[in-house]
Amino acid sequence: MKKLSEDAEKIMKERFGKDTVIALATVENEVPFVSYVNAYYENGAFYIITYALSNKMKHMESNSTVAIAGEWFTAHGKSINLGYFGKKENYWIAEKLKNVFSEWINNGHNNFDDENTIILCVELTDGVLLSHGTRYEF
Repeated sequence: MKKLSEDAEKIMKERFGKDTVIALATVENEVPFVSYVNAYYENGAFYIITYALSNKMKHMESNSTVAIAGEWFTAHGKSINLGYFGKKENYWIAEKLKNVFSEWINNGHNNFDDENTIILCVELTDGVLLSHGTRYEF
């Protein structure tokens, strides 16, 4: 990914460096599918807690390229299954996600004892960010 300008990175952190809902698009058999997901942005990537056996994860097994859209922002990215939420290698991001998603993370929707509760990382490859009349491309 082309590095975001300092101004664009600041806007990305302000808009998406917290619990935010984005649209995540996947493709299977040339048919697009879109899901809304809670996501957190940091350093050129979005992080999402999801279920490994969901349809979106099955789609990404055969095609890791995804599209996302949020508040005046659209991009493509590469999906990476980081694996089980509770594994040691994910501790650094899992702790951040627990904090960012604190309003709902323990509402019973997630089962953190289930190894199919995973962290999905979407590394941005290109995109467009709009802010107050300025267009940032990367």
